[in-house]
Amino acid sequence: MNPPLRVAVLDDYQNVALQMTDWSPVTSRAQVTVFDDHLADEDALVARLAPFDVVFVMRERTPLPRSVLHRLPRLRMIASTGNANASIDMAAAAELGIHVSHTGGSVASTVELTWALILAAARNLVAERQAVAEGRWQIGVGRELEGRVLGVLGLGRIGPRVARIGAAFGMDVVAWSTNMTPEDAVTAGARHVPRDEFFSTADVLTVHLKLGDRSRGLVGAAELAAMKPSALLINTSRGPIVDEAALIEALRSGSIAGAGLDVYGTEPLPAGHPLRTMPNVVATPHIGYVADRPYRIFFSDGVTAIAEWLSHHGARE
Repeated sequence: MNPPLRVAVLDDYQNVALQMTDWSPVTSRAQVTVFDDHLADEDALVARLAPFDVVFVMRERTPLPRSVLHRLPRLRMIASTGNANASIDMAAAAELGIHVSHTGGSVASTVELTWALILAAARNLVAERQAVAEGRWQIGVGRELEGRVLGVLGLGRIGPRVARIGAAFGMDVVAWSTNMTPEDAVTAGARHVPRDEFFSTADVLTVHLKLGDRSRGLVGAAELAAMKPSALLINTSRGPIVDEAALIEALRSGSIAGAGLDVYGTEPLPAGHPLRTMPNVVATPHIGYVADRPYRIFFSDGVTAIAEWLSHHGARE
């Protein structure tokens, strides 16, 4: 008798995967194992995944490059949340006959977190909250956003929604990216400005680009040096779009005033990393999409995709 099909659910940090949707279409035909920890070491990851036929991955928490996939001969399906996953080697998966599925999602939670970070950084909320907890009172002076310049780097799915909220706050909204046209900016309720002006005039610069060859390191030492000493940088997109070493130096030197960050070059952010404790950084652990509605969509669509695959391809050859 063939062993039962096995499904691994990776990086369920909050231990909520099995509560977010009805897994019975899958559990009736396969064994499901949930892992709430993260493995960064490839050898350890391969050893963990070797017994599984299906792997369910949450966004890009665990990359699945060719160097991992070719060492998993039993793996036949990857279910990934979101409509794309740049950390999966799709060419390698196709060559190895591994089916990859994706899900729907919601960008509202990332838009909302972007503004949570902007407001927290502008009003010094983390330090003020800590002061109250410690018995102190009013330790700093926040900044008002009305009339300030909001620079939106990228106008894809999220940038225009962030721009509209900035306009509602009474901010002067400008936008730039490599291929952006003035018409793109107008459609989003922003003004297109040249690259140099974009970085030098933004009081709050918020990043909303996909990570790719053109965007990797796009905000580097020169761009940070061009920004106002009073400026705030917000990144809820992908860590490597901003040169992390250059950002840390700019924050330490006072070249910019502060940052609100949800994404990093290495995730989880290593223990002892300076961005964890810098006083002018509001750091959150990549929770832009970690909210009730997107999670329900992710897990519901993922279970449906796995169940459909089990129905058509699940029998062992």
